[in-house]
Amino acid sequence: MTVPSPVRRQRRDASANRAGILVAASRALATDPHASVDQIARAAGLSRRALYGHFDDRAALVRELIASGAQRFNAIAEGIVDKDSRVALTRLTARLWHEAALVQVAAAIALDEAHVEETAAALAPLRRVLARIVRRGQESGELRGDMSVATLSRLIEESARMVVTRTDASSPVAAGVAVRAVLGIAGLGWREVDALLVSHPELVALMPADTLASIPAEEDRA
Repeated sequence: MTVPSPVRRQRRDASANRAGILVAASRALATDPHASVDQIARAAGLSRRALYGHFDDRAALVRELIASGAQRFNAIAEGIVDKDSRVALTRLTARLWHEAALVQVAAAIALDEAHVEETAAALAPLRRVLARIVRRGQESGELRGDMSVATLSRLIEESARMVVTRTDASSPVAAGVAVRAVLGIAGLGWREVDALLVSHPELVALMPADTLASIPAEEDRA
């Protein structure tokens, strides 16, 4: 049997500790975007000194959280290829919500003025995809056209962020609330949202059953 060398074991332990710090930091910052290094270290079960063995300072730790979260968000956005802008918005919102923990901490960090510009730069690819969806939706008449692409994109982003900050992102109904908020801001009425979900069952599969509580049963629609 091969016994791992002490160096290899130390590297593996260090990697596990670093990952544990990031998880603890995500949880702490999701609750308090200004959580201190001491709070994060305690949450990770480490000393302040041990934490500094992995990150130079709190800013470096937050930067890594921003970068890792943004990478996953941007990848999700790039995978949205639906031609119908309403379907694209629904799919984008629902898929992002599957990253509930990351959504929560990303929203919290974004509210910290010290990291606004950094967060915006990291999420630039996601924002470009959103703007592209909005522009296509306005040109086709699928989305409201009474404001600029930039303004509507911003309102969509802010409505989603409001849901994040006022709802437990891990709640089984959070994704549905976010989808309805986003589509509502984009110009769809609640009946239009229901009709969209009914006609696209693959979108329903991305969200919990509670999302469809307002949709009448087949026999009721007859």
